[in-house]
Amino acid sequence: QVQLVESGGGLVQAGGSLKLSCAASGRTFSNYAMGWFRQVPGKEREFVASIGRIGASTNYADSVKGRFTISRDNAKSTVYLQMNSLIPEDTAVYYCAPVRPDFTPNPHAMDSWGQGTQVTVSS
Repeated sequence: QVQLVESGGGLVQAGGSLKLSCAASGRTFSNYAMGWFRQVPGKEREFVASIGRIGASTNYADSVKGRFTISRDNAKSTVYLQMNSLIPEDTAVYYCAPVRPDFTPNPHAMDSWGQGTQVTVSS
């Protein structure tokens, strides 16, 4: 299992950019495909993006396709989310997690969800 710490969130104006980081520790990071998820109060956590174990394959939610880019550095046990052209609807707490082939979180591969990082986009 891995432990996860997200960072890089903040307040940004619409049209701006942020880069999120998720540092993992514990089990071998490169064993896992990784994903980013986001959640707003009162709603379920939703899939944002995922990346394969060696970074060769990526997938995105339609709502972020063309604006967000997921990447990873296995040497640093870190996964990133570059967010460009941000819109107010991107406001949420962002989390990372190991993912299954269907892009759902893999709870057996992590101790628990990290604390997340808040992204707020003002109009």
